[in-house]
Amino acid sequence: MMRRRALLAAPLLAAPGLARAQEAFPNRPLRLVIPFTPAGTTDLTGRLAAEHLARRLGQPVVVENRAGAGGNVGAEFVARSEPDGYTLLLTTIGTGAINFAVYGERMPYKPQDLAAVGLLIRVPNVLMVPPDLPVRNIAELVALAKSRPGGLNYGTAGIGSSPHVCMALFGLMTGAPMTHVAYRGSAPMLTELMAGRVEAGMDNIPSALTFIRDGKLRALATTGAKRSAVLPDVPTLDEAGVTGFEATAWFGVLAPAGTPRPVLAKLGAATDATARDPDFRARMAGFGAELPALTPDGGSSPESFEAFLAAERTKWIDVARRSGAKVE
Repeated sequence: MMRRRALLAAPLLAAPGLARAQEAFPNRPLRLVIPFTPAGTTDLTGRLAAEHLARRLGQPVVVENRAGAGGNVGAEFVARSEPDGYTLLLTTIGTGAINFAVYGERMPYKPQDLAAVGLLIRVPNVLMVPPDLPVRNIAELVALAKSRPGGLNYGTAGIGSSPHVCMALFGLMTGAPMTHVAYRGSAPMLTELMAGRVEAGMDNIPSALTFIRDGKLRALATTGAKRSAVLPDVPTLDEAGVTGFEATAWFGVLAPAGTPRPVLAKLGAATDATARDPDFRARMAGFGAELPALTPDGGSSPESFEAFLAAERTKWIDVARRSGAKVE
């Protein structure tokens, strides 16, 4: 009888202790896993976010790069980590949505293995051509593609990348016949595009911005809902005649599934404050980044980010199915 009473009382005794632990969170350093190699937009965003999160959480946030399989290696590591809020993922549109579309059954983790914390920034892509290609707008690009047997070739930073699936969606919406040429990263693709060895290319604005400003590439349109502040003279695809087109790369924070809700709330508040911070926004704005805009006041929350993730997965799974975009 005494043992039975003790067992019945154990959850009641543990609950206050668990509550106190969550109230004290965090009481030791955190780890932010960036699922790509150092350098580049993802790494820069993650490291700057880690600095701001540390300031708001009162504990160091240590960055750890775990690259491989389009971000799946790092994302799976976080998904399998202890759900205590101390191991987080700097997610991209790839690890949060596109990879489920292009890897299919080979994905090493499921959407429900990770919990939403918050969205940091959105970064539109830009559709470009070499200066000597005889097109100056989207209508002329589509017309040229349709006039040539086999259409045009376009380059991106890789299969399953945000630019790849954006171009797949572009092809579906315009009927322009275009063949994908995948490169191992933005740098080689941009080099080949400037040399005219592919006729069009799409990339995140940060990677291409310098070449556009220097006149080495001609920007035809961006992919966001509104014009980019760093390319104000370049129309959106929607403005350019591809009505309803909107797609951006984005970066946010995820935690292992099962992380306590109070902990997610604290992490979500810190992520939202980071996205709104004037210093963070100024640094990111230089790359064409935009606010999350998931809540009415322009920010994000764990709940709004969860809904956003679900919508993005649905969207890109449908695009991959209709276009045949996949990782072999």
